[in-house]
Amino acid sequence: MNQTNGHAADARQELDILEMPFEGLAAYWLSIRKVIDTRKGKNIIRDELETTQESYISHLLDTVFARMEPDLVRRLAEVKRDALLDDYRRKIDLMRLALFAIAAAENPRITMVRMDSKFSHAPMTEKAAFDMAHGLTTAVKERGADLHTLLAVDHKMPFDRLVVKLLFYVIYARPDKRRLEKLLPYSHSRYFTEGLSLAIDNFEPDFLAYHLEGIRDQTIAETRRKMDMSLEMAMGIRNKMAYDDVFRIAKAYMSA
Repeated sequence: MNQTNGHAADARQELDILEMPFEGLAAYWLSIRKVIDTRKGKNIIRDELETTQESYISHLLDTVFARMEPDLVRRLAEVKRDALLDDYRRKIDLMRLALFAIAAAENPRITMVRMDSKFSHAPMTEKAAFDMAHGLTTAVKERGADLHTLLAVDHKMPFDRLVVKLLFYVIYARPDKRRLEKLLPYSHSRYFTEGLSLAIDNFEPDFLAYHLEGIRDQTIAETRRKMDMSLEMAMGIRNKMAYDDVFRIAKAYMSA
C-alpha cells in the first residue's frame, strides 16, 4: 500500500471495534477522510473493503459508500449493529460461564450444559465438543505447538470453535487451576484474560461472575456507541463534510 494510505493501513491492522478505544477508531475514519478527496485516495474505500476483517466496519464501507438511499443505509446499519452486538454478548457470556466454572472447579459436563443454554440449537454435540477439547489438551503439550493459535480465545471466532476452547480451559483447570497461569500470555481476549487471572487468584466464583457481568454490560454499551460513531463519521465522509467537522462528530461520542 502506498504511503498516502499508510495511516489507514496501520489503523486497520488493529481494527477490532469491541476492544479498540474510541480514539483509535476515530483515527481510522479520519485517516480515510484525509485522503479520500486526493488523487491517491480515489480507490481507498475499495482497498479498505477488500482488506478489512472487522465485520461492522466492513459493512459500513460496503453500504455507506454505495449508491443507496441514506435512510436505507441507516436501517441496515442498525440491523447489522444489533446482530453483531447479540453475537458479541453471547460469546462474552460463554466466556463468563467458563470462568465461573474454573473458579468453582465445576464439572465440565455441567459447564457444557450451561453453554448449550445460550443457543436455540447447540453448535455441536457434547461428545464432539469433549473429543475436540481433549484433543486440544494433547496438542498443546506437543513440542513446537503454536500456543498463540491453539489457546487464543476471542469474540471473533465461530461459536463451535469458541465452545471447544473454553471447554479445554475448564478441563485443564480441574486438577489445579494454578496450571492456567502459564497459559495467560496466549488467551488473547482482554475480557477472558482478566477473568482467568482473577479465577487463578482464588476470587469467589459468585463475585467473579458478578464482576464479569458488569464488564460485559459496559463493553457492549461502549461498543454500541463506537458503532454509532462509526456510522455518523462514515456518513459525514460520504457527504463530503470537512475534516474538522468529521472530527467534531467523533468528539461528540467521547467523554473528554
